[in-house]
Amino acid sequence: MNIAQAKQYIKDTVKIYLTKDEYEDYRIPVMRQRPIFLLGAPGIGKTAIMEQIAAELGIALVSYSMTHHTRQSALGLPFIEKKEFEGNTYSVSEYTMSEIIASVYETMEESGIKEGILFLDEINCVSETLAPSMLQFLQYKVFGKHRVPDGWVIVTAGNPPEFNKSVREFDVVTLDRLKVIEVEADYPAWRDYARNKGLHGAILNFLDMKKDSFYSMETTPEGRAYVTARGWEDLSDIITLYEEEGLQVSDDLIGQYIRNDKIAREFGAYYDLYNKYKRDYRADKVLEGNFSEALLSKATEAGIDERLAMVGLLLHKVRDEIKSIVLESDVLKEMLPALKAVLDSEDPAKALNKQIEAVMTIIKNRERAGSLSDSEKKKCKKKKAYFEKLLAAFTGAETDGTDSIKSTYNGLSDTLKNRVESEKSRIHFLLEFIDKAFGEESNEMLVAVTELTVGTSTSRFINAFGSSDYEKYNNVLKISERGDNLKREIGELIKNDQG
Repeated sequence: MNIAQAKQYIKDTVKIYLTKDEYEDYRIPVMRQRPIFLLGAPGIGKTAIMEQIAAELGIALVSYSMTHHTRQSALGLPFIEKKEFEGNTYSVSEYTMSEIIASVYETMEESGIKEGILFLDEINCVSETLAPSMLQFLQYKVFGKHRVPDGWVIVTAGNPPEFNKSVREFDVVTLDRLKVIEVEADYPAWRDYARNKGLHGAILNFLDMKKDSFYSMETTPEGRAYVTARGWEDLSDIITLYEEEGLQVSDDLIGQYIRNDKIAREFGAYYDLYNKYKRDYRADKVLEGNFSEALLSKATEAGIDERLAMVGLLLHKVRDEIKSIVLESDVLKEMLPALKAVLDSEDPAKALNKQIEAVMTIIKNRERAGSLSDSEKKKCKKKKAYFEKLLAAFTGAETDGTDSIKSTYNGLSDTLKNRVESEKSRIHFLLEFIDKAFGEESNEMLVAVTELTVGTSTSRFINAFGSSDYEKYNNVLKISERGDNLKREIGELIKNDQG
């Protein structure tokens, strides 16, 4: 399965394992909760999906790479303790608590979150001295003499032998105690994630044209050449920061993340071309409706690669602003119940300070639990900043402080409404430009409308605030109907194949 399917499977399994009956007992007894073993090539996102699952379920996450552990650190150190049996005293070997188990308890104690995922990476690369203890751990969830606390689901991961010389293949006895998931690199699944994460447009456009460059592992005379999903994501982050600082993105920089000379050179050449398109088409001006007949003619006469790059540039600009608007909308909506409580309280300043402290506690606890996503962190910090703004308005008011709170919040809402209307106008000019340059039923229009439809933030924006231009072209292209027809065709093919 691909990484997106694996994520959903693991998420569903964790939810099932943590389901309790009316007596607060787990429906599936802890001893029968098989650990999950995620087997896949390096860099495809195994660790990343664990962070996403923990964040989405609101549970804790403790991660360890088993290659760094000796038998002593995993199982605990031995010590001698005196014990009495039937009136006689004996010296008995005991063990200190495993570093891994101790970390779980510390996370529970410091975050206040009692359920979570214990993620052990590279579990099939453990040292020779630790290997015999792994079967006991996978069956009984025990390291040394200390058990993983109830409410913690064990997920493990590893690379196939062809990617790691240190791999020790599990025998049938061990595998029979695991839920094994084999994951393969899959560009379409990763692209959905990359689109919603906001990866650099040059990377998405390049990989749309050269899907085979998304993931590669090969041995060359110079050594191992590889390209991974992790590499593309890290490259996107560094390119974005370089551009913000006005620094040059060199071939050497690209090569530090894309460890395949041929693919690195190809992307470097495309990145230069992408920047040329950015200068030529001036996406910000197009989205303001400032496009000339000459620019339309240039777009119409361009080759397919240039057309798709141009559409990608426009969509990237729209997606970034829409993502920010949706975040702002979520924050203001979530603040409303708290705001009502503040206005009804006898001491609004004290109530606002409590809201600020509550948000800070969430950030602290979720960060300590390892389950605070980047988007959730941004939302919390923006919420905190707005509560602080309301507090400043209240304390600085010359007359009725509650009126100042209301007017400040309404001002934030009005600013959001203006941004929404401005973005709906940008969507209008985006689609109008594509229509005039390529036609309302062109492949370029299909790409644009599909991207607006499937993107998490863009689809939420359209559902919440509407867009007559989107509806117009969506109806022309019948995106949803095409999807239904495709599903029916696939169903018929499967039926005929089975027949």
